[in-house]
Amino acid sequence: MTYTFQSKLPNSTASIFSVMTALAVKHQAINLSQGFPDYAVDPQLTDLISKYLQQGFNQYAPMAGMPALREQISAKFKRVHDLDIHADSEITVTAGATQALFTVMSAVIHAGDEVIVFEPAYDSYAVTIELLGGKVVPIRLTAPDYRIDWQEVASKVNARTRLIIVNNPNNPTGKVLSADDVAQLAQVIQNSNALLLSDEVYEHLVYDGIAPQTVLSHPLLRERAFVVASFGKLLHATGWKIGYCVAAPQLMAEFRKVHQYNVFSVHTPTQLAIAEYLEDAEHYLNLPTFFQQKRDYLVEALQHSRFEVAQSQGTYFLNLNYRAISDKPEQEFAVELIEKHGIATIPIAAFYHDGHNQQYLRLCFAKKQETLEQAVQVLQQI
Repeated sequence: MTYTFQSKLPNSTASIFSVMTALAVKHQAINLSQGFPDYAVDPQLTDLISKYLQQGFNQYAPMAGMPALREQISAKFKRVHDLDIHADSEITVTAGATQALFTVMSAVIHAGDEVIVFEPAYDSYAVTIELLGGKVVPIRLTAPDYRIDWQEVASKVNARTRLIIVNNPNNPTGKVLSADDVAQLAQVIQNSNALLLSDEVYEHLVYDGIAPQTVLSHPLLRERAFVVASFGKLLHATGWKIGYCVAAPQLMAEFRKVHQYNVFSVHTPTQLAIAEYLEDAEHYLNLPTFFQQKRDYLVEALQHSRFEVAQSQGTYFLNLNYRAISDKPEQEFAVELIEKHGIATIPIAAFYHDGHNQQYLRLCFAKKQETLEQAVQVLQQI
């Protein structure tokens, strides 16, 4: 009998991030595509990891995470949001934010359930939903303001709606939900049997006086939401793959049922190092100033280019419209930028299930000043 394999993800291919980064390497282009820093992690933090390695903390951590780190996460929520989050029953340390996202969805989505996703959306959402037998219900948001029509959202909710996913601040748009958005989101959740998954990995990367926010500040959402965050974004160390999930005890108990068989625990010395590092709150309270300087440099410099710069309220991404330069579709133009001009970006169309084209590109400004200056020289000449 001939062996055949039936893929659970027959339409899934290499992510746009892998594709554009591979092209950037091939053409030795300036890589502003994938969202990772090109500068060093704080030596104090790497020294702390070495310290805990040398002290022998090299065996399994507790399934939910090292108590010291969960206590520091709890302290951060109290300091930043004045929220009392219980370290033992409401916080779990994960192997990066993507694992946390996958675990939340695995814990709550049953075959046939519907999940509302706002596009443009991080590409792992839809793939995970489909892998679990759920149905993606996309709601398209459009440039330049990406405004959410909450009446449309309410009209999409029905008895099969199991989960609503938001990403705030949003990758790739750089938009931040307003207080009115959060209130209307809570109203939609209250009037349904749905839960909320809030991807808040860029929580501290907000600008122009915007305060870091979490949906857990809303009393209703405090009981109905899973919040996912990332130390990779917080500490400029995306390769460490350390994140965490926060949820009310009943929800967290369900999360941990999956987590214990998925990853079980996360790298012990890194957890202890991060816990000690976070004792100094300035390490994350200063992030908005650090990244806003980079954003403002790019925004000002690109006023002298043919690109139209979109507003970025948060994240470390900036969107550029190239309508004054070319009428080519986004991916075609992005490839041309790599091959002809030596600079890599990400087409926003890749964040829509149907490749919706608006002539926008996303670039990452979590880069050294010299990298940004080199990129500006190229972009100003296009």
